[in-house]
Amino acid sequence: MIAPGAESGAGAVPEGRERVGGRTGRQPQRERPKEVRTCGLGWTPVGVDLSAGMLAHARGRLPVAQADAARLPLLDGAVPAAVAVMVHTDMPDYAAVLGEVARVLRPGGVFVHIGVHPCFCGGFADRSDPDAVLLRPGYLDSPWTTESWTGQGLRDKVGAGHLPLPRLFQAFLNAGLVLEGFTEQGAPTPVVLGVRARKPL
Repeated sequence: MIAPGAESGAGAVPEGRERVGGRTGRQPQRERPKEVRTCGLGWTPVGVDLSAGMLAHARGRLPVAQADAARLPLLDGAVPAAVAVMVHTDMPDYAAVLGEVARVLRPGGVFVHIGVHPCFCGGFADRSDPDAVLLRPGYLDSPWTTESWTGQGLRDKVGAGHLPLPRLFQAFLNAGLVLEGFTEQGAPTPVVLGVRARKPL
């Protein structure tokens, strides 16, 4: 996220707020159909994604920039906040992405991570019965895998990364971010984990 007036590097993303892994821009679109703005903050979201195809869907909903999340086209300390929504399993080195987020956040800046819950989702988790998730060996591994409990999605075709919960939290700490809050969503077993972290002043 980039606040109005924030400085950006040559060829950098437009001013607004940064969304690492911009995807199609649909989440921000729901906030305000015509001009996407962050409620009450005066920020315009900017979607950053490596995929030109995803950005083609987002373009028109919000400003976008094609870039690797591990090498953001922003100056150090350029943004007050950033968010990554359901993308960490698609990135081969999420720890490097967290380091890059910490670099571009201003001191005191906030990062929000919303992602697949590492304890109950992944190639090791059989969710065919949502009332009784079966965990197979593999949780402690951090592989890129195409194992999936269902053949109805994309994971069994394109694969996904996995970080066990301690390694995920350690990656935040190694990036210099301070963990501030957590939430889980989904019932009866959580499928989504939310984390709020802050760059120290």
